[in-house]
Amino acid sequence: MSFWYPVDTELVLASKSPRRTEILNFAGVPHLIHPSSVDESSMEGIPEDIVIHWAVAKAADVALKFPDHPVLGADTMVFRDGVLLGKPEDTEQACEMLKSLSGRWHTVYGGVALMWQNKGLSFSFAEATRVKFRHLSDSEIRAYIATGEPMDKAGAYGIQGQGCVLVEKVEGCYFNVMGLPVSRFLSRFRDSIS
Repeated sequence: MSFWYPVDTELVLASKSPRRTEILNFAGVPHLIHPSSVDESSMEGIPEDIVIHWAVAKAADVALKFPDHPVLGADTMVFRDGVLLGKPEDTEQACEMLKSLSGRWHTVYGGVALMWQNKGLSFSFAEATRVKFRHLSDSEIRAYIATGEPMDKAGAYGIQGQGCVLVEKVEGCYFNVMGLPVSRFLSRFRDSIS
């Protein structure tokens, strides 16, 4: 058991995201992976509310199957000037997204929810991190898209991969951009059981 993780019971991660698994491994959190079957659809509203909604939905879905374990649901979205940038559908859309981020700030919102049914424990929160891209040339954008990395990521980039070279500044939690604001999550978990 990690000295940061506050209980002896394994966490269940309601996500197939390799990045969230990597973050939990970094923090030494013992966990199982059981992706949620929740089918996300587009929503209108405040970004913080949207990411919390989906994080709670994912945690609730998996908590039914693992009532004896704490279940973690998470969601990440990228917004630029009030516009949601999800995962690109094709290389053309990835190119448009990256051009729109070039030289500009955007905000990554992370929603986190924990549910532990048999303990009657639950909490959720949203985290916002501002990210600024450096100015990108068309050839740089094309070369990055050719790596394949942008195609399964919100905003068409992964800060923890080759996309790190696109980023000029980060204000807030780096791990939130990667997929899980782990420090705040573990602090809330410890506080909720103390």
